[in-house]
Amino acid sequence: MDLGSIVGLARAVGEMKRLRRAGWAKKLGMPEPESVAEHAFRAAFLAMVLSDLAGLDSGKAMRMALLDDLPEAITGDLTPEEKARMGAEEALRKEEEALGEILSSLPPRLRDFYLGLWREGQRGESQEARLVRDADKLEMALQAFEYWERGWPLEGSIEFMESAKAGIRDGRLSALVEELIHKAGRDPKRY
Repeated sequence: MDLGSIVGLARAVGEMKRLRRAGWAKKLGMPEPESVAEHAFRAAFLAMVLSDLAGLDSGKAMRMALLDDLPEAITGDLTPEEKARMGAEEALRKEEEALGEILSSLPPRLRDFYLGLWREGQRGESQEARLVRDADKLEMALQAFEYWERGWPLEGSIEFMESAKAGIRDGRLSALVEELIHKAGRDPKRY
């Protein structure tokens, strides 16, 4: 593999820094929401800490978290509604195709390893994969709470937090999101 291939791969990954998270703009009317890269960084950090606390393979969890949203560099940040209209299988197929394209300059062994981890993560086939899904949802809830703290509407922020809570399997993390929801809902000066 030549260094030019690494630069090309890094440039594809760099697209995530410019790609804005679509749900915030569509649901809250936010003109400059966080980027996909900002979301992915904190989700990967949470995956690292949570997997270390649980005694899981944090390297595997971080890889899964970093690969999770990478297809969006090509597909864009599709909202759950857009994926539902497309059909879950078709959305997953397009994402896998995009990830394969992004990773195509890597040696086959490494490309296949990353694709395999991504597939495992999408299917929730391991403890690390399920933890990464929870970390991703927890990150979304934290972002919604922070947007609420900055003055975005409570109703929209709570909707994101409740959606995150519904997707989290770990009871302790779900309770943490519930605390955020209650804290936001109890602040009477924010209505």
